[in-house]
Amino acid sequence: MKIFPAIDLFDKKAVRLYKGDYNQMTVYSDNPLEIALDFKSQGAEFMHLVDLEGARDGGTPNLDVIERLVKETDLFIEVGGGIRSMEVVDRYIDIGVKRVILGTAAVTDQDFLRAAVEKYGDKIAVGVDLKDGAVAIKGWTEKSGLDGFEFCSKLQEMGVSTIISTDISKDGAMQGANHELYGELKRRLSMNVIASGGVSSIDDIIRLKEIGVYGAIIGKAYYTKAITIEEAIKVTR
Repeated sequence: MKIFPAIDLFDKKAVRLYKGDYNQMTVYSDNPLEIALDFKSQGAEFMHLVDLEGARDGGTPNLDVIERLVKETDLFIEVGGGIRSMEVVDRYIDIGVKRVILGTAAVTDQDFLRAAVEKYGDKIAVGVDLKDGAVAIKGWTEKSGLDGFEFCSKLQEMGVSTIISTDISKDGAMQGANHELYGELKRRLSMNVIASGGVSSIDDIIRLKEIGVYGAIIGKAYYTKAITIEEAIKVTR
């Protein structure tokens, strides 16, 4: 299982939201590169980035920060947040991002999703953010009405190879990951499933490894020192 330490970007800073609420934002660092280099020093090979401004408003307001992180860390970087056009996908791939995560656009513009998968294959992932079992969109501010499992099955049929699934009710709450959800996704799908939201202890990491997910994202638990990246990587080996 791969460990993806995470940086959420807002106004070029590293921040965390509580349950996706922009009004409950904690700024952890004015220097995201410093954090990324710490991930690397602890043995990380992968990193998960979210442009929270992009997720809420569209566009790529933190592109320069992301480009710097790509160039100066040499990590496998995946990026999500407000990617709603092929132009933006191209922009990220051109600066060396290894995987681009579509969220809202994968729900609202399936022609775009198909075209992106056709052009870039496994460099395209889909973020499936779930609120009470339904897919949430627009930076988690709206429910789409789509059933999460049905949506994931459809993505698999379209050739999407990786999903990043977040249980919004767990995100940033430090109450543990939704292991039942990830177990069910693994049972129903043959795609790579990355668990996100609520990963708050080494026990969580061990349980996700036993479930057999492809990867786990560590966010707030790193910033609050509940988990070290080094320790998380160690138990997955």
